[in-house]
Amino acid sequence: MKNFLSITVLLMPLFLNAQSAFHNFGNVKLHTSSAVGFHTDLINDGTLNNDNQGFAGFYSDSEIRAISGSNRAIFSKVEIDAVNDVELYTSLGVSNELNFINGKVFTPRNNQSISLDYINHQLSVGEDDSRYVDGYVTVTGTDEFIFPIGHDNKFRPMVLPAQNVNNTFRGAYYAVNPNTAPSNVFSQNFDTNEKQLFINTISNVEFWDLDGAAATTITLTWNAASNVAAIAEDVNLLRVVGWSKTENKWIDLGRTAVNGDLNAGTVSSKTFTPDEYEVITIGAEYADGDLSDVNIIITPNGDDKNEALVFDGLEQYKNNTLSIVNRWGNQVYEATDYKNNWKGTSEGRATVNKTNDLPVGTYFYVLKFGDDGLSKTQLGWIYIHR
Repeated sequence: MKNFLSITVLLMPLFLNAQSAFHNFGNVKLHTSSAVGFHTDLINDGTLNNDNQGFAGFYSDSEIRAISGSNRAIFSKVEIDAVNDVELYTSLGVSNELNFINGKVFTPRNNQSISLDYINHQLSVGEDDSRYVDGYVTVTGTDEFIFPIGHDNKFRPMVLPAQNVNNTFRGAYYAVNPNTAPSNVFSQNFDTNEKQLFINTISNVEFWDLDGAAATTITLTWNAASNVAAIAEDVNLLRVVGWSKTENKWIDLGRTAVNGDLNAGTVSSKTFTPDEYEVITIGAEYADGDLSDVNIIITPNGDDKNEALVFDGLEQYKNNTLSIVNRWGNQVYEATDYKNNWKGTSEGRATVNKTNDLPVGTYFYVLKFGDDGLSKTQLGWIYIHR
């Protein structure tokens, strides 16, 4: 364990209580070659800001190491070597690199304003199932960033891609069934039965909380503890899903890439805005032939309710075709890249006036859709009631 202290103190004196805490009331600046090792708690009620260029280590063989105070402390390089962990009661900033040697960094999950803050999309090293941030991490910058997050001795990072402009995101991992989300953090549970049409199954093992106002993609990770085999037999069916704040159900956030096998891998979403979703996790689409017939009633009468034939979530499958026939097998409608906008108007070749509304009755559809080269067929009937 390291023992060193090399700092410059400016403006006001620095007070140290060797038995309780290193308490900063003044203005502390670490220069490029300086280093400080905290073998006691840190209380920062003064200035330890982004001007710091040196190294700070937090050490303990037995005690929990605590960081608190009214102001965020920022260091260039940070090392965590505390066997019984470091607890944050105020945010800690890292502007270069964080190295996990021993222990975790805990942040209060029910107070998300306190987090481990990575400034300028810097990096961390040494994470595994016993070394990570148990709580919230905030990142600001433009480079790709791997959130060093976990929970319940499970390290489960998510990967944020490079950003076009300087953006801020915050995230945490929960090794918790979304159906029983912790009530001291979230105001509701996230029922995995409330989902869009083409979502088959959703993880009941884990979820992530990702916040940010800018649109982005995200990559989620899994390992054997994630039990993705219970979600899908084929990793190519996996997708990222999110609990919509406005619709109160799971929404398909798509898939741009998937790697690995059922024991470990990654899945990347399409672009979405994190602040529009409470939480995100891994779900799966239906395999071809597994989706039961979906029968739909539409009432195109101008009251803005059930006006059109809508396949919830179809927007994630741009490669789709829709064919609708009447009871005699005559085609009345056909579309490629269907936009959920058919209101019971005939466009069949046998129709004399294509602007005529189809009569009340039952019609049958065939929807073919796919993504990443996978093709599926959905059959069902539509009842038009005016």
